[in-house]
Amino acid sequence: MKRKYVLLLLMMIAAPPAWADEPIDLTEYIQAPPALMIADAGTRLSSDGAEAASDDHGAHAMHTAGMNGYVYDSKRADAHAPIGVMGDHTHHAGEIMLSYRYMRMHMEGMRDGDSRVSNGQVRADGFMVVPTDMDMEMHMFGGMFAPTDWVTLMVMVPYVRNTMHHVAGAPLGAVDFTTSSEGIGDVKLSGLFHLFHEGHHSVQGTFGVSFPTGSIDERDDTPAGNDVILPYPMQLGSGTYDLLPALTYVYQTEQWSAGGQTSGVIRLGTNDRSYTLGDRFAATGWFAWQWCKAFSTSARLNYQAWGNIDGADPAFTRTGTGQFMAPTMDPDLRGGQRLDVLVGMNLLATEGPLKGHRLAFEFGVPVYQKLDGPQLETDWILTAGWQFAF
Repeated sequence: MKRKYVLLLLMMIAAPPAWADEPIDLTEYIQAPPALMIADAGTRLSSDGAEAASDDHGAHAMHTAGMNGYVYDSKRADAHAPIGVMGDHTHHAGEIMLSYRYMRMHMEGMRDGDSRVSNGQVRADGFMVVPTDMDMEMHMFGGMFAPTDWVTLMVMVPYVRNTMHHVAGAPLGAVDFTTSSEGIGDVKLSGLFHLFHEGHHSVQGTFGVSFPTGSIDERDDTPAGNDVILPYPMQLGSGTYDLLPALTYVYQTEQWSAGGQTSGVIRLGTNDRSYTLGDRFAATGWFAWQWCKAFSTSARLNYQAWGNIDGADPAFTRTGTGQFMAPTMDPDLRGGQRLDVLVGMNLLATEGPLKGHRLAFEFGVPVYQKLDGPQLETDWILTAGWQFAF
């Protein structure tokens, strides 16, 4: 519990006070002489006193000139992070952005620790049912609005569809079967706080809350019975309110950009089915190359770690073998860690009737997985999206 409150405290300290008209820029007080400390939210003076940037409603917030006179350019394809990164940028006061993402993750084959295991090995451990593959699809509808230059509000509404194939053995009989679930997932509301922007560098903090709008009572027919509660990975939400802190850094030059983000999911309380999903931690870093203002490509590393489930759904009980009917029902077989390598591209319409519309794509595969298994391992991840700010 201590690490939860430490992480929350750090995010609160990093955020600007509610009465601030603009983010705190410490470099002005450290590096600039008194004559250069006069600036407004849209304009900064470079070290030679020349005007470096002005307020532009179509650009993102606080594009500040550094000591070398560089001004962050938001009107290029790589000004947004790869589409798989959430909450990477802020907006000017009054600006709105709408977005849509399609995300799909395919899992196939069982893994225990960092080794593959066969279905026969899983059966030999006492499990009557073995999942063979699973597809998790999500349609994510997003909106962003900036009430001020230093804070942007973001809402994300997911529609989730899960499909899992299984093979069952005695005493259920040798049979293959499929279960599925779909519906609204957990809605997320976040504040993105613009903490620092100077020349090439930009830092922002994020603090959000996930609301338990996704069902944790999804059911389907199986060889064990009709309308039975589905295992943990087939449910649509966590069933708890969750905190969503994050910290993002971006560095931009005239030709390329790079960035990094750390984020977490901190679960609060126990849900109505007597369990709490494990906390999650993620760290990602990316590099993007601007081929022209309208097109960029990117490479990204993404590390994730997540814990096992605390508590247990009372609908899942152990069989005569001492195991649950399927490994997906065991709360102690849900944790793990994974490192993914992803490549992507961003497209930005810079003129014509579609000016300002963005399209993006990212595809990745794991290069390392260590699971508290046996669990289904991840094979690939795909994200495609559209964004438009006005």
